Amino acid sequence: MNAIPGSVLIVDDEPPARARLRQLLVDIGGWQVAGEAAHGRQALDLCQSLDPDVVLLDIRMPEMDGIEVARHLHTLATPPAVIFTTAYSDYAIQAFEAQAIGYLVKPVRRERLERALQQASRLSRSGMATVAAATGQGSRRSHICVRKAKGLRLVPLGEILGFQADQKYVTLMLADGEEVSDETLKDLEAEFPAEFIRIHRNTLVAVKFLQRIETTEDGRSLAWIAHREQPLPISRRLLAEVKRRMTGAAVG
Repeated sequence: MNAIPGSVLIVDDEPPARARLRQLLVDIGGWQVAGEAAHGRQALDLCQSLDPDVVLLDIRMPEMDGIEVARHLHTLATPPAVIFTTAYSDYAIQAFEAQAIGYLVKPVRRERLERALQQASRLSRSGMATVAAATGQGSRRSHICVRKAKGLRLVPLGEILGFQADQKYVTLMLADGEEVSDETLKDLEAEFPAEFIRIHRNTLVAVKFLQRIETTEDGRSLAWIAHREQPLPISRRLLAEVKRRMTGAAVG
């Protein structure tokens, strides 16, 4: 059960914008402000603890934009409905409408907010991709979200040494340990082709952390990764591409 019936989390890095939305919700009635967040990380933490019904989410924010926040929210067991707040053109609005995603154009007007609240929908992956393309925001994430017992951990993409699949879960390999995610290797490989390369059917590694390739006496190929004490096996069919990417990374 949600912390507050008809609850809304307001997310915007501009205090005046948050204040306007808060006042509009008071004017409309029937909705209560569960909390406010000034940036994406704070929004994810509050969604985990407050479990709001709806998130009013600004798209253009520093560090982590609203598109990425929405993608992380999508991984929650019971994600909130998301209504984007935008300052974009009619072209972007048409894209929102086509995907049945709530949107508000700044400055937000009471009538539009009330209608959007009534029609708020859960986001799909395809819907978020459409919004990202229409607004010019990147669809790829800068962090991987990991669910923890006491909340969410956002792991910066640049700190991940690689990913290993094991049945239903994927393990994030980190310099200081490991984390488990319900992502899939296929999706991660498709989203981050420049940063990670598949070296085995169940393993992706960060190109920048690849140190060297070793060939054992019995002909096996092993990849040595920075911050790891043991190498990882390389599939024979993938060896040539791994070598090519390593050479390209070294030249770059």
